[in-house]
Amino acid sequence: MPKRSGILKTLNQVLRHPPEAWMPARMLALRALRPVEQFLHVQAAGGITIIVAAVVALVWANSPWQNSYEALWHTPFSIGLGDAVFTKDLHFWINEFAMTMFFLVIGLEVKREIAEGTLSSVRKAALPLAAALGGMVVPAAIYVALNRGGPALDGWGVPMATDIAFAVGVLVIMGDRIPPGLR
Repeated sequence: MPKRSGILKTLNQVLRHPPEAWMPARMLALRALRPVEQFLHVQAAGGITIIVAAVVALVWANSPWQNSYEALWHTPFSIGLGDAVFTKDLHFWINEFAMTMFFLVIGLEVKREIAEGTLSSVRKAALPLAAALGGMVVPAAIYVALNRGGPALDGWGVPMATDIAFAVGVLVIMGDRIPPGLR
């Protein structure tokens, strides 16, 4: 019989106990996760999180502790099952996984709006389309203007993408104070 990993062994041991033996651990987990669940039910939670994270990152990256900020980005993070392990640094996971999921969700929301919502006709979609185009082009143009002739000129896509994330965060925080068509 093949050797089992530590996680599978532990899971196997837990599953040998009757379900009523799990109840104290389950209740503790539910109690610990309740504040997180309540926060996630607040519509503005995502927007608040992105704004707070940006402020913390800006302060930290420009502080005397900036080396620890850089070290955090290069911290290895692994995901695996058995012998199959995939290890990359935190920077990779944020850029390639979290941002991909973010833009997938945004893309699905836009698709829904185009199919049956406020973007379903050209007339209704003209203003949001112009605003979205400007929201991408203006940050990229500002970045190119500030980095013209420099080695960082190729990074123009970063402000374009992060601007979209911040715009969504602000729109979510504003909630019902913004007309649905603009959102």
